[in-house]
Amino acid sequence: MPALVIAEHDNASIRGATFNTVTAAAACGAGEVHVLVAGLNAGAAAEAAARISGVSKVIHVDSPALEHGLAENVAAQVLALAGDYSHILFPATSYGKNSAPRVAAKLDVAQISEISRVQGPDTFERPIYAGNAIATVQSQDAVKVITVRTTGFDAAPAEGGSASVQKVDAVADSGKSSFVGQEIAKSDRPELTAAKVIVSGGRALGSAEKFNEVMTPLADKLGAALGASRAAVDAGYAPNDWQVGQTGKVVAPQLYVAAGISGAIQHLAGMKDSKVIVAINKDAEAPIFSVADYGLEADLFTAVPELVKAL
Repeated sequence: MPALVIAEHDNASIRGATFNTVTAAAACGAGEVHVLVAGLNAGAAAEAAARISGVSKVIHVDSPALEHGLAENVAAQVLALAGDYSHILFPATSYGKNSAPRVAAKLDVAQISEISRVQGPDTFERPIYAGNAIATVQSQDAVKVITVRTTGFDAAPAEGGSASVQKVDAVADSGKSSFVGQEIAKSDRPELTAAKVIVSGGRALGSAEKFNEVMTPLADKLGAALGASRAAVDAGYAPNDWQVGQTGKVVAPQLYVAAGISGAIQHLAGMKDSKVIVAINKDAEAPIFSVADYGLEADLFTAVPELVKAL
């Protein structure tokens, strides 16, 4: 039986996490990989999904009830299709985590959360204890409901596929929730989880003004997204959507620069898969140095401006 990937999208384009989830689905050995694009006027997103390498079919469902990805309606749509699939995979993003548990509960199966590797059709690895240990999980459920830690899998190529697109009737609106509104932060910077370079600051920066004064020029020079530790976010130095870590966003950019971040295990869990990690901290015993490829023991207020000048 094929595997079904639940696409995260904005009704016009496919979000990056979906490409990594497609790679995970292909690794499950289920045969074909199908993608569900459920939204409103999402034809462009469905066509984009059809071009993803490795996808053999796209199921396109259009309904006003699916426009905003409400968990009850997305889950109901997935459940209507579930009988045809051995694996149902969601990206382990806010979108995926919102719907996957409901699907698993309705199917009376155990959800397998945030897999980072596929060992076989029924065996998966996932991080536990803030990434300090890796659990190997084997499932005997007829349908495996899985969320995918996207940093554990390469993104499937966005072009090269030629999947068919099948339009399917939507299930009725559950009526259990309704969309009221949204406030979306707009930025010219790359989105944090998709950025190839991330510059993060910690509590050592001391204030929101210093955070902006010291970190923004470095991010501008590198064309980077801005991130922050939980301590910096809790102190009000940076907005919530910049938080990197176990309770924030999990990232794996090509380059991660951590300035004034001590490296608590909760933060390391969110960024230790980065390809190259650069740490700047005046504390030689800071745990961040244990995962850093390059460490600079220095005062960030001196080192970061000098780095900006050198760039």
